[in-house]
Amino acid sequence: MEHKTRFGSLQDYTKGGVEVINDDARNYVFSNVFDVASRSKPYEKVAVGKNIEYVIEAIRAEGTSGWRAPAQDEFALVMDGEVEIRLLKLDKPAGATKGSVALPGTPAGKKMGVVRARRGHMTLLPVGSAYQFHAAKPGVVLLQTVAGADTVEKWADICQTAPRPGR
Repeated sequence: MEHKTRFGSLQDYTKGGVEVINDDARNYVFSNVFDVASRSKPYEKVAVGKNIEYVIEAIRAEGTSGWRAPAQDEFALVMDGEVEIRLLKLDKPAGATKGSVALPGTPAGKKMGVVRARRGHMTLLPVGSAYQFHAAKPGVVLLQTVAGADTVEKWADICQTAPRPGR
């Protein structure tokens, strides 16, 4: 059997699924980051993977996000489109929390630079800094972080938990 790798995008993806063989479908889940992002609000942080407190969040990048400060290093992987990531070294780091927190307005700090990331580019979002995303056209970012107050969990809506019809 020959397999072919196909890269998806926000405009062109196949949802896919898990084919369960001789097992209970409730032991598996499957979601598609492009499907999740296509149904999300801009910069909504939807968990698509979880391991204890760590999560992978699918984010629809569209327009300009607010500023956020991570409580620990985070990593942003651009899956589709082009995303500008603006970084500031905060004068007063945000208090200890889990995940990242939204900051009001533009925080006080020294500009660290701008990253223009495209599909496959990963950017470190370091603790003690603030970041802001900007995307002229809709794109998709996967964010590796710790689950926080803004992490949205909608497993029942985004995951396949039963055998696919016709299989």
